[in-house]
Amino acid sequence: MAAFSDDAIIRVRDLTVGFGHHMVLEHLDLDVKRGEILGFVGASGAGKSVLLRTIIGLVPKISGRIEVFGVDLDTASDDERQAVERRWGVLFQHGALFSSLNVRQNIQFPVREFMNVSERLLDEIVAAKLVMVGLKPEVADRYPSELSGGMIKRVALARALALDPEIVFLDEPTSGLDPIGAGDFDQLVMTLQRTLGLTVFMVTHDLDSLKTACNRIAVLGDRKVLLVGTMDDMLASQHPWLRAYFHGKRARAVVA
Repeated sequence: MAAFSDDAIIRVRDLTVGFGHHMVLEHLDLDVKRGEILGFVGASGAGKSVLLRTIIGLVPKISGRIEVFGVDLDTASDDERQAVERRWGVLFQHGALFSSLNVRQNIQFPVREFMNVSERLLDEIVAAKLVMVGLKPEVADRYPSELSGGMIKRVALARALALDPEIVFLDEPTSGLDPIGAGDFDQLVMTLQRTLGLTVFMVTHDLDSLKTACNRIAVLGDRKVLLVGTMDDMLASQHPWLRAYFHGKRARAVVA
């Protein structure tokens, strides 16, 4: 794995998020370090994707502070916030490609949103990103309905990389993939982190991804972050949920 800095590129402090009277996150603190792959794990419905979506501004918070690249996203001007958003890319769960657009148009979408560039340059960006995620050029003319699950994830990752971001948010990137496809995707993420110097925030349930790809792991429980550390830290914890998750029947590959 690539070395990473102690410099926190994302800082979340005292974050509370809820829907009506239902609190999902309460007084949550988390740092994501520059250059690391941080795996974010927790029980189904615990609020992992809610945190990701709150950081990128899709879910409103009740209280707390979120800083990205040292910018407080609450007090930032529209221009400052847009400048920050250009420096991150997002792979949503299940890919979230636009079904009415082909692969080329999906990858071009964020570039058209933020930049005014020629059609020729747009096509060059698409070609470069497809190569980057291990897809052939002819895939550009296909529509999402013509792609396999693994190809959809790779196209979605290509779109997330379209603006050459410094941070990539991945929401369950290996869900729905067979073990070989999931392993290949983990290797792709690790290669991109190493070669592009990315910081990766990865929401996942995949124990193999946590062991293979992640520099650190953060565990969500009781609406807070219970523990942040290495896989060894997770295995050594005596917290009941962590014991059940990291030492359960499906954890053979992790504890072996």
